[in-house]
Amino acid sequence: MTRSGIGIDSHAFAPGRPLILGGVTIPHPQGLAGHSDADVLTHAIIDALLGAAGLGDIGRHFPDTDERFRDADSIGLLQETIARLEGAEIVHVDATVMMERPKLSPHREAIQTTLATYLGVTPNVKATTGEGMGFVGRGEGVAALAVATLR
Repeated sequence: MTRSGIGIDSHAFAPGRPLILGGVTIPHPQGLAGHSDADVLTHAIIDALLGAAGLGDIGRHFPDTDERFRDADSIGLLQETIARLEGAEIVHVDATVMMERPKLSPHREAIQTTLATYLGVTPNVKATTGEGMGFVGRGEGVAALAVATLR
């Protein structure tokens, strides 16, 4: 049987934090606010994988009310998620990062390589802007959407 899941995440920019997307630290004056490292791309992928497996969402498995996950490395959370997939094979992951700046294209290959190490497949990672509209368009934060397919 093949099943797909969708994941969405967003975080506001915050000073004094690194900007981490897909496990890669990207040079930028601000990072993202969050209980963990606020890696919106990895969080969206985690939610998509959990959804495809029928296992709920990231908040159920790694709640922001649990101090064990404060400043957690999202790649570690991804590894824990994959271990919970009960032998399901990850067939495909498609994701879009929505942000005005910085540009994702110079970092796309590193992000895909890092994520492929854990997923076992190279994810298709894309980027778009908010065209000046909404919190993304105003440069207030970053959002990500992911779809994962399991067999």
